Amino acid sequence: MANPRPTPTRIKKLKGNPGKRPLPKKEPQPDNPTRLPNAPGYLTGNGKKEWRRMGKELLNLGLLSKIDLAAFGAYCQQYATWVEASEQVQKHGMLIKAQSGFPMQSPYFSIQAKAQAEMRKWLVEFGMTPSSRSRVEVDKRKTDDPMEAFFKGGGIKAVK
Repeated sequence: MANPRPTPTRIKKLKGNPGKRPLPKKEPQPDNPTRLPNAPGYLTGNGKKEWRRMGKELLNLGLLSKIDLAAFGAYCQQYATWVEASEQVQKHGMLIKAQSGFPMQSPYFSIQAKAQAEMRKWLVEFGMTPSSRSRVEVDKRKTDDPMEAFFKGGGIKAVK
């Protein structure tokens, strides 16, 4: 039986390091973008919408680094495929009539199922499912802006 893939240190820290093993000190720490980049050109309609919708959430949680953008793009592409296939299944149904006249499963139903399975893999990677999210604890990003800290209930901090 294969060993499970290692959990990234960022996720271990967010979970509170449940295994209590020492965290790696030399693991690469990629930079997080300061703002969400434009969606890649290969994404269309629903893929671009998902890029903006979920990208903002992941960025705010600190879970989207610059080197994760290709993986996130792959998720968005699968999402768009799933939406399109789902719309076709709704329009034509799960069964269609074959040339022989007998009912057969719609090819859109297979595309929908495959896209959903691929989407699920990416969702877990980014902590975007209820079970994967339940194992992650997130501290909201701290700010150095004294006004923002004050209005969020942090009071006034002495400036050194």
